[in-house]
Amino acid sequence: MQVEVDLRSTTLRTVPSATLTIGQLAERSGAAPSALRYYEQLGLIRSERTAGNQRRYPRATLRRVAFVRTAQRVGLSLEEIAEALASLPGDRAPTREEWGRLSRGWRPRIEARIAQLERLRDKLDSCIGCGCLSLDRCALSNPDDEAAARGPGAAFL
Repeated sequence: MQVEVDLRSTTLRTVPSATLTIGQLAERSGAAPSALRYYEQLGLIRSERTAGNQRRYPRATLRRVAFVRTAQRVGLSLEEIAEALASLPGDRAPTREEWGRLSRGWRPRIEARIAQLERLRDKLDSCIGCGCLSLDRCALSNPDDEAAARGPGAAFL
């Protein structure tokens, strides 16, 4: 924060700085500083360096970090996230329209993941009776005895 003095009055105002330190960005975004350095190494976010070689991030980086973390929760890889971010301007936060365009592209992936989890949930009950997760019968570890094609023995090890 910068302090601004109004010479016409005796009030002091705090003005948000145009940039954030890595600690401020970590605190505000909920991402660990090590994650932020990794995101920067991958080109997902960018910083400028001070004369003392300290990182300073533009305030719009908060939205970019939120975008990365949300995309990871959806199940996108960091490579896919980098591709999505490459279509956005790097010097400002994405607009509502830009965010909507990208998030609409994620909808099929989210729906497929939900369907996969529902199938897992529905098959999970059969494991309670099995107890051993028998590889020749288990609907989770070996659906339709797919491992038989690999021959006898510990095919999954």
